[in-house]
Amino acid sequence: MPVVSDSGPLIHLAQTNQISLLKRIFGRVLIVVPVKREVVDEGIRGAYPDAKLVAEGYIVVHGASGRLTSRTSKLAKQENISESDAMTLLLAKTLEKPLLTDEKVLSMLAKMYSLEVWNTWTILLEALRKNLIEKSEIHEAIDELGERRHKLSPGDEKQILDAADRIAATKSS
Repeated sequence: MPVVSDSGPLIHLAQTNQISLLKRIFGRVLIVVPVKREVVDEGIRGAYPDAKLVAEGYIVVHGASGRLTSRTSKLAKQENISESDAMTLLLAKTLEKPLLTDEKVLSMLAKMYSLEVWNTWTILLEALRKNLIEKSEIHEAIDELGERRHKLSPGDEKQILDAADRIAATKSS
């Protein structure tokens, strides 16, 4: 089942060399034009590894309809979020697809819309559960992203590592 993503998880998974997990878990990733601009267009200018994602074919830019665009500004102002986030949320809601975001406010809004929500860490934990990565790769991702201003709180880090331990324990028993 395809997922609708904002820019954060795409950038974070690319920075940890785990972007291909999205294809293996979801098949396709849908993004809106503003997310493409942030991840792909800006990435090409900065020579970042995630910049060529759309060319690989499983990340698809979804053009917003006029109706979606008109609702975007209203939702952005009403919820005090960016228009890109509002458009991403409305696309997930309209298509009834899960939302992939690392932003807490966007995640809470998606849950209010009864959408399934994923983030960078749930992707990595699901990949561990499906034997797509090793537990050590979760540790590496925490370290790598911590160096790139996506540092977890000690409580969140412990929660993720505890979940990874539980998953690894069920796989070895």
